[in-house]
This record gives sequence, C-alpha cells and structure tokens, in this order.
Amino acid sequence: MDLKALIRDIPDFPKSGIMFRDITTLLSNQKGLHYAIDTLCEKCQYQDLLPDYVVGMESRGFLFGVPLAYQLGAGFVPVRKPGKLPAAVHQIEYDLEYGTDKLEIHQDVLADHHKVLIVDDLIATGGTAKATVDLLEKVGCKVLGFVFVIELKALKGRQKLPDLPIVTLVDY
Repeated sequence: MDLKALIRDIPDFPKSGIMFRDITTLLSNQKGLHYAIDTLCEKCQYQDLLPDYVVGMESRGFLFGVPLAYQLGAGFVPVRKPGKLPAAVHQIEYDLEYGTDKLEIHQDVLADHHKVLIVDDLIATGGTAKATVDLLEKVGCKVLGFVFVIELKALKGRQKLPDLPIVTLVDY
C-alpha cells in the first residue's frame, strides 16, 4: 500500500517554509490505518523488538503507540509535556533549535528491568526521541529501538539516536 498517498502535504504550516506532513488523512483511512499498524507490528516482530512497554511521545505517538502495544502484547506508557501527568514524575530538559523543552513520565510505571520501544508518528531532527531515550535511561530501562511512521531524512534525526533498530514506513 502506498502510505505516502494517504499523507497530506500542507505547505507553510505551522510557519512559512515548512512542509507539514499531515497524518490525519492516513488515520481516517480505514485500510491505511490498519495497514500502517499491522506493518509496524510485523516489522517489530521480525526484528525481535518485543517490549514490556511501548512508550509514546505526546501526542501523535499515542495514536500509533497504543494499538502497537496491544498487538505486541505490551503495556503503553505516555511521555508528556510538563504538567500533564497527575502523579509524581521523572523529568528531563532538552535543547531545541531555539531554547529548551521538557518531557515527563510517571515515576511509578517503569523500572530498570523493563524493555521499552519508543514510538512516534515522525522523526525530524531527533530531539524529542533523543530526550525520550535519555529520560528512559535515567529510569534505568533498556531501550530496544524506535518506531516512526515517517522519517524526514534530510533533517538527519536518526544521527542523534543511539545505535538501535529504527523502524519506519515512509521516507521523505
């Protein structure tokens, strides 16, 4: 299936010069959504990426992470922006192109013996994925690899990530 045909390009969003890859059109297509989730699951199983938990980054990582966790027989754990999680959290600050941001994860969910798989809809510069790795390593988890529906190759985000398996479906 040609998933690129189901991903809408929106020029100059959120600002001039950016080509936004809109996955809402993929999500709304029944066959495309099923194909994307099933293919991600198959690739994870083929590469022996069988985690205890799938960790998805806010917010589009949730959309692919939950069904992937279900199919892989794993739990799902969200990584969120500050102030969104109701219990005690681990937090990490990371650098953006202009400034910094933070990510949080509940303290009482993951432990040092857990194997985790990181999922998001897209990898661009790799900053959020790298910060998530750092956060999970701070907790003591073993990161097995990464799953992204889309990779923006020109931004070289995978170069920021540790040498672990990376599953993608569509490259731009």
